[in-house]
Amino acid sequence: MAFFDEFILTHKNEFLSDLDELLHIPSVSAEGAEVPSKALEWVLEKARSFGLSTKNIDGIAGHAEYGDGECICGVLTHLDVVSANKKEWSCEPFALTRRDGRLFGRGVCDDKGPALAALYCLRALKESGVSGNRVRVIFGTAEEIGMQDMNTYFSQEPLPELSFTPDSEYGICRAEKGIMHLEISSEKANNTSLMQFIAGSANNVVPDTAYAIIDCSDYEENNIQRLADAHGPGAFELQYTIDGLKVIAHGKAAHACEPHKGLNAASALAEVICHVLGTEAVGDLCTFINYCIGKETNGRSMGIKMRDSISGELTLTLSRVHITEREAKAVIDVRYPVSFLQEVVLYQIRKVAAREGLSVTLIDGEKPLLLDENAPIVRVLQNAYESVLGETPSLYTTGGGTYARMLGGKGVAFGPAFDGDDTRIHNSDESISEDNFFKHFAVCFAAMKGLMEYS
Repeated sequence: MAFFDEFILTHKNEFLSDLDELLHIPSVSAEGAEVPSKALEWVLEKARSFGLSTKNIDGIAGHAEYGDGECICGVLTHLDVVSANKKEWSCEPFALTRRDGRLFGRGVCDDKGPALAALYCLRALKESGVSGNRVRVIFGTAEEIGMQDMNTYFSQEPLPELSFTPDSEYGICRAEKGIMHLEISSEKANNTSLMQFIAGSANNVVPDTAYAIIDCSDYEENNIQRLADAHGPGAFELQYTIDGLKVIAHGKAAHACEPHKGLNAASALAEVICHVLGTEAVGDLCTFINYCIGKETNGRSMGIKMRDSISGELTLTLSRVHITEREAKAVIDVRYPVSFLQEVVLYQIRKVAAREGLSVTLIDGEKPLLLDENAPIVRVLQNAYESVLGETPSLYTTGGGTYARMLGGKGVAFGPAFDGDDTRIHNSDESISEDNFFKHFAVCFAAMKGLMEYS
């Protein structure tokens, strides 16, 4: 590791400058593919400047490569990010801010920072003169919206023999829950007093803001104000518009794999307006949201509360709502334990929704991932972690979804976040401890060196 320590000392400022430039590209995949594609080309051009070979697959994914062996190993990263509400941030989200020993910026942890670190590790391997397997740092641009980018990539490129993705936490994630994004809709918008209900910008984020425009009496307005006040200062605000009373709910964003860490503004708003206006006035979908989802995060009222000993409890998140006078639809994020079947969970949700006259459409889904604790990639990463930090990494499971599940059982999530570091991914002020980040940098290099030397 002496070479890598010297490499970091020499290139740290260069790396941070490059990270700032990459963060400046607002590559929000939910807003279209054009900007994420620019981030991909930026990274590939940077790789070429390091003397690495590159390939761009249809502007949606690509890789940088070093090594000359027959075996291909991979590090999978993504350059797309979720949106950032600048009003909720204490600094500019699309830039690098160094403050109080932390690195701030949208994507600094998820996943632009680790992506650029992996590229620099590939550069370090080349400059060290080590030889062996071909190691690819693979860059995607649509991880946050369903991972179709990797389907495109692997339709043209082979699956690596061993891989990891630095898009989670340490130690080694050997299991990932199944994921479904479901749209729940009504054939007709039968809301009479609810003119609009809008919440959420991504399918995998707890919405921190929601608003409704309603046609209500003075008495109903007073009751809404009373209930809003009961939630405490700042939770709600009321505004008067030409179309009616606008009720705005404020919550706390969080990644949908950990909904308990957030405060769902959409669920809170549905509760208030349903209580005051009644079911006929708000319509079938809003009523369903309130009574069958509510503020729960475990799916109990939907009849899908479940858990297993490997991956824990199912989680359910109301992530998006779009109700107008013409249409009514909502999106939920469901993460179910590895020992359960997607079909069973989906059947139960559809059965409950059908009782309320609603239909359920599967937008996208990913089956669970489970690797044996003695799998070759696990051993490689254990050795790398121990060589840098002097201790054995734990094996754990997550509700998060990473590229690891695209790798046919030959890849896992590994880093970059360490226990106790509140990175706030998918939230305002996403950040990572600078010390921890460069600790991850060293572990990543050791892991990539291990992939290169694997036989």
